[in-house]
Amino acid sequence: VLIMTPRSSMVLTGRAALAASGSVSAEDEVAIGGHERIMGPNGQGQYFASDLKEAFRILYEHYSYTYVVPGEQRPRELDTTDPADRRVTEAPYQKSSDAETFERVGEIFDDATNPGRKKPFSMRALMSAVIDQDGGFLERWKNQVGAETAIVWDAHLGGQPVCLIGIESQNVPRYGYRPLDGPAEWNGGTLFPQSSRKVSRALNSASGNRPVVILANLSGFDGSPESMRKFQLEYGAEIARAVVNFKGPILFLVVSRYHGGAYVVFSRELNPSLRALALEGSYASVIGGGPAAKVVFGREVRGRVQADPRVKQALEQLREERSPVARERLGRVSQDVLLEKQAEVAQEFDAVHSVERALKVGSLERILPAVDMRQFLINSLCEALGRAAE
Repeated sequence: VLIMTPRSSMVLTGRAALAASGSVSAEDEVAIGGHERIMGPNGQGQYFASDLKEAFRILYEHYSYTYVVPGEQRPRELDTTDPADRRVTEAPYQKSSDAETFERVGEIFDDATNPGRKKPFSMRALMSAVIDQDGGFLERWKNQVGAETAIVWDAHLGGQPVCLIGIESQNVPRYGYRPLDGPAEWNGGTLFPQSSRKVSRALNSASGNRPVVILANLSGFDGSPESMRKFQLEYGAEIARAVVNFKGPILFLVVSRYHGGAYVVFSRELNPSLRALALEGSYASVIGGGPAAKVVFGREVRGRVQADPRVKQALEQLREERSPVARERLGRVSQDVLLEKQAEVAQEFDAVHSVERALKVGSLERILPAVDMRQFLINSLCEALGRAAE
């Protein structure tokens, strides 16, 4: 593990030697290999400490989740007082912005407050509610640039040290230089090249040491030209490789949506120790309803638009008047009806491709109510590790 302080640096060649050899240098060693400009953004520096005292604190906290005493099989458990059957849904929702309207975590999973599970939400709020409240957490690779949609915590669940991975479910602002062929912001529920890399590194670091719990609202991998140029396929495949090679239990819980390439890399076929679960009311399919309506069922949508009485009436008026006003009216009506029919087909698609269907075809192992989320995860960990649930 690499913990860095403000004045620390990791360099191959010092500033003076670089300048003497005519190579590109910087004002000092910190500018060459310090955390803020280099090692934090590229993910090599895993933790940042304000001083040496805090660095020691982070190190020992890291050990509390990961250190295995010689002769023992895994990190020691926490003697937690947090009940296993505590209802996560009743926990207060920790807002990350004023735009969020949720007051309790349970409102994320309520059709009345979040119909279709389409509202963005803070995954950290859910992660905070799930873990043991007396155990704390330690976030790894927090400052890695481009990896903001993947969240990696070390925490305790039912006293058991776990690597908890969450997929951010709201858009994250993108700062600094941005290529024109890439996204304007990091979209929630999406893995970008560096967030894919972060997830695979988290899996590899926990393998053989502690279980992994993944809370997923995952629509898939970003396929923009920028992401493809920056090794999206390779880093996505590294997740699958990490799952295949992982030693220990993996609990993959769909909390909202589960689409696209996530089906491939988090497949039960890759590792028999992976349990794929979902909360009631979630959605699971190879493609989401919205994209399916626009791309896969484009002909069906166009047919419904042409058959709509409003479009027929506007078309008839254009034939009678042959005026710019009538043509503009037809275009406006057609566009409004198109959006309406796309939403209609998307809703029908999502209704069919529910988690119940994914359960029937074997993509998921079990569906559970949101109120039982914490208890089921703890019981599953106890079962996988061969210990009794308290």
